[in-house]
Amino acid sequence: MEGPRWYRTRIRTWGPLLGLAVPALVGAIAYLALHWSDASWSGAIGLIFGVFAAPCLLLVGAPFGDRGMYTLAIGASILLWIAVGLFASRRATRNPMAVWSDYWRHFAWLCGGIWLGCCIALGISAYVISDSLF
Repeated sequence: MEGPRWYRTRIRTWGPLLGLAVPALVGAIAYLALHWSDASWSGAIGLIFGVFAAPCLLLVGAPFGDRGMYTLAIGASILLWIAVGLFASRRATRNPMAVWSDYWRHFAWLCGGIWLGCCIALGISAYVISDSLF
């Protein structure tokens, strides 16, 4: 009953939903940093981890953009992470003997690419607005 086909089916079924686990954890850290602490580091952690959890926030201009668009950006980010989980599950199950470590390896590479793009975008925006901050 728990053979290679069973594992492939489990990975393909649960992979897209598990794609939401990592960003949900990172988003929870961002939320807690913003709402439980008034320290100077909490804003930076909240912004960086918030963008890591919901990369589409950058498309609506977070943190300076219209807050009414944040819900739409978070919804688009959820769809993005489901698509990443789906893609990782499909890539992992190309191997007939796929296991969950294959899924997490593919997911980590895709997630790392998204987070690298977020870091680059945040770095460019910090450079552009740095004169007005000081």
